[in-house]
Amino acid sequence: MKTLKSIIYVFVVLAFTACSSTQSLQEYYVDNSENPNFLKLDVPTSVLNLEKADLTDTQRDALGSLKKLNILAFKKTNDNAADFKIEKANVKAILSDNKFIQLMKMNTSYGRATIKYLGTEDAIDEVIIYGDSDEKGFALIRVLGDNMNPAHMMQLLQAIEKSDYDGEGLKDLGKLFQG
Repeated sequence: MKTLKSIIYVFVVLAFTACSSTQSLQEYYVDNSENPNFLKLDVPTSVLNLEKADLTDTQRDALGSLKKLNILAFKKTNDNAADFKIEKANVKAILSDNKFIQLMKMNTSYGRATIKYLGTEDAIDEVIIYGDSDEKGFALIRVLGDNMNPAHMMQLLQAIEKSDYDGEGLKDLGKLFQG
């Protein structure tokens, strides 16, 4: 009986250690959705007001592949500087997983940014935009869709320029990072 318990114990320990201890991006969003340091926004693609825009077939295909944007932003203050370092490290650990394929890195006047994706080059299911500033905080944006084509995304950006989209739904994000 003692041997059976030992075998079961070893099996349970192996099962738990075999599982990834790294939190998924989705779990991170859910776990921090009620955290007062974060602003969480779920923005449907309908907020882009592209229904009336004069779109090409390619632009309509690109729009049809989008579902929504999930935004999680952390505004750094003097009171939460230690939390900022911890959360920034947590996000970077999640995004260091090899399943996220890097598209580009850039430095902007606001801070550093990285764009990664999940899926294949021809059928992206999720684009992740992460940007941080040691002074302001960080933002983590998930662009969710089905079989998004990177070439069509540029077309979609052109379509957004044609639309009457005025940033509605994202104003809270802009306010978060204003000085």
